[in-house]
Amino acid sequence: MEVDNKKFDNRQKFIELGYNIAYYRKHAGLTQEQLAEKLGISRQHMGAVEAPNIMRPISLELLFNIATVLEIDPAKLLTFRN
Repeated sequence: MEVDNKKFDNRQKFIELGYNIAYYRKHAGLTQEQLAEKLGISRQHMGAVEAPNIMRPISLELLFNIATVLEIDPAKLLTFRN
């Protein structure tokens, strides 16, 4: 099996992920600070995850924790609009 050495650019996906997190957070009636507190992370980290001008990759653990706090299926955070 030949390995393709091209680089992956997931910047837009992380931006979309941040938009989705912000959307569902607001729908849940939470501020960034409230969600960050429930997750055990700083508000600054939460803000960077949601910021459209910052690509802040997150772990699957954090993604799953966000979905749990927001009481949604994690797949909703990864469903991007075209």
